[in-house]
Amino acid sequence: MELRHLRYFIAVAEEGGLKIAAEKRLHTAQPSLSRQIRDLEAEVGAELLRRGPRGVELTPAGRTFLDHARLAVAQAEAAMESARRVGRPARAVFSVGILVGHEADCLPAAAEILQAEFPDIEVRVFSGFSVDLADDLARGKLDVAFLRREPRADLEYRLVAREPLVTILPSDHRLAGFDAIDPREFADETFIGISPVPRVLRAAVNGYLLRSGVDITPHLEIDNFAMAISLVEATRGVALLPISIESFLPPSLTSRRLNGEQPIVDLVMGYHPGAKSPLFEKFLSKFDELTARIRQLARPSAAPN
Repeated sequence: MELRHLRYFIAVAEEGGLKIAAEKRLHTAQPSLSRQIRDLEAEVGAELLRRGPRGVELTPAGRTFLDHARLAVAQAEAAMESARRVGRPARAVFSVGILVGHEADCLPAAAEILQAEFPDIEVRVFSGFSVDLADDLARGKLDVAFLRREPRADLEYRLVAREPLVTILPSDHRLAGFDAIDPREFADETFIGISPVPRVLRAAVNGYLLRSGVDITPHLEIDNFAMAISLVEATRGVALLPISIESFLPPSLTSRRLNGEQPIVDLVMGYHPGAKSPLFEKFLSKFDELTARIRQLARPSAAPN
């Protein structure tokens, strides 16, 4: 008795006829199928199927045999799949972290290179705040991450792009009439600051205001682009954010450069120097190509390094 005999018998029993089983399920000729069923019955030593007015019907012996046949086929298929999994080498995994707000430029660029160079690996992508991505790099949960230059001695960084900070404000705001805005104008506005969570961005904004001689207490603080857009719209306030936010602005909001000094915040690719792998080294060798693609996907106004 072979496994195919069991499959043929199950198909006939479930379809209720030799002809439909042969054509629909087994894609074989009916005479051949009939012969296989007769061979099976001869080996079992009992009649399993009987022709009736409504087609082929199971005999009592056939009903008993059907349950065992299904179990045998299921166990054989499970055994084959288990053997395939053991015999198949596990897929390599490459984990990439992306700073919230940079999914639209970093993810396609990284994915394109990974798929071209390593078509058989599994790529896992995580989005989060810069400080959290840095922690995940240090713990070995990520292979690389696109984030801010967090002040950590245990990580190494490569510069991807330098983003100028721009003013975000309502499109019909009085300051929107300027090509560039003097930061001293913020003193009379509802100023939306940066919460402590994005600490690198918070330091960049506060440092710039301090150097500009602007002493201002934020009315509210934000920690992501979506919150910034909502609060600027709701309060008709102003905020200083990386230029990459321009890709997300609705028509009701606009952005303006700043007069004088152009404050910059870096976007970097970070990694743990002690967790390098051959896969990582190959990815790192494509860094120049990667950064070029990211800059192509970002807005043209973003500053190069």
